[in-house]
Amino acid sequence: MAESQPDATVVSSARMWNYILGGTENFEIDRVVGDRVVASFPGIVVLAREQRKLLVRLVTYLVAEAGVRQFLDIGAGLPAANSTHEVARRLAPEARVVYVDKDPLVRAHARALLASGPAGTTDYVHCDAEQPDALLREAARTLDLTAPVAIIMCGLLGNVTDHSRAVEITAALRDGVPSGSYLAVSDGTDTDPGFVEAVRRANAAGHPYHLRSPAQIAAYLDGLDPVPPGVVSIPHWRPEPGASPPAMHGYCGLARKP
Repeated sequence: MAESQPDATVVSSARMWNYILGGTENFEIDRVVGDRVVASFPGIVVLAREQRKLLVRLVTYLVAEAGVRQFLDIGAGLPAANSTHEVARRLAPEARVVYVDKDPLVRAHARALLASGPAGTTDYVHCDAEQPDALLREAARTLDLTAPVAIIMCGLLGNVTDHSRAVEITAALRDGVPSGSYLAVSDGTDTDPGFVEAVRRANAAGHPYHLRSPAQIAAYLDGLDPVPPGVVSIPHWRPEPGASPPAMHGYCGLARKP
């Protein structure tokens, strides 16, 4: 069967975020929609950058303090500086990472990434996050799912239309990993009218994304033990010492499976 190719007529989350972050791996439709979002809510650029910084802090904590050596990064998007495998391996060279995405352009870049790294330590699964059972089966080629795994879902669950379905997805994923595993989530929140309007315009342009309330984001971690400071604005999750960043309209949290 021929592999799907990137569709230059349909906006992609991975490519639009690449554009907002200043990357070049995007199409005109991604730039058009990205410009509309930025025009409506200029703070989205800072939010995108803060989410990348959050990833570094999450992975650093998970490796250095929680002792995790396996990562499942779902909705990974296009490669950027300080990706999960780079941060993890700086601290623990034996760390294993599986990236998951459904965008064909991400798959193409992932192949180049895999070819350049140590064999057997990084893998890519081309799969929709709404198929958690299939996703876990494929991830098991590289990860030992009888040992703790950190599941990372940054900026992903807002792409799932129905919140109850998003909760089902996170439940299925955490049910598929053992005690001692972690789940990290982050997404945009409906806490600012300007951001709500920007997302409405993006939806109208063909890029469906659904803001959640902080309580809805916290629901993804139900049944798990939250890591302090709990579910908070993205810049407030374990900021660098001495930093006092302002709150933003995106929330995140990390929790451990008991």
